[in-house]
Amino acid sequence: MTWSEMQPLLSQGTLDTLYMVLWSALVTVVGGLPLGVLLVLTDKGGLLQNTPVNKVVGVIVNIGRSLPFIILLIALIPFTTFVVGTFIGPTAMIVPLAIGAIPFFARLVETAIREVDHGLVEAVQAMGGSIPTIVRKVLLPQALPSIVSGTTTTVIALIGYSAMAGAVGGEGLGSKAVTYGFQRFENGFMIATVVVLILIVTAIQLIGDLAVRLLTRRTRTA
Repeated sequence: MTWSEMQPLLSQGTLDTLYMVLWSALVTVVGGLPLGVLLVLTDKGGLLQNTPVNKVVGVIVNIGRSLPFIILLIALIPFTTFVVGTFIGPTAMIVPLAIGAIPFFARLVETAIREVDHGLVEAVQAMGGSIPTIVRKVLLPQALPSIVSGTTTTVIALIGYSAMAGAVGGEGLGSKAVTYGFQRFENGFMIATVVVLILIVTAIQLIGDLAVRLLTRRTRTA
């Protein structure tokens, strides 16, 4: 396979992969962030201590994290079809990608928030700050560098998930690698696909690291 033949396939595969990953990452942050905050607030000694709720949420998150993505992808076919109208294609893959990543991201958020100095929380409480105020003004801003770092890790994990999703009808670079690299024994195309994935992951990691450094510097000077 010549470069002129590979280029459009790689371009389309890259666009499909970025589409799946970016949209699923957005849904993951929207769903995982409040879930991680809830795990901290309802834990023992938390601002909203509620052991039953914490245990239930913790179990759900642990189950979601323990399921291999390929099994979750197949198990969610009926739900994906209900939500999107089909279980194949880049748009359909956003559903299982996000559901698979939300528990993972929620635990990263939980860990980030637990690292916040409790003295800051107590100071805001002493000034009459409400729980929403503490979350918005203390917990999230102070934990933001770690949350961004966790987001970077999650996005990179989603790229790996998207490659698996591509092998079962999700399109993207994974689909192209299986169809044109593996099934047609085009080793050159397979190598090109791997190189593109490495470049994407490297770019995301560099952007994430830069954002973390800037946020850390701003947090320390605030």
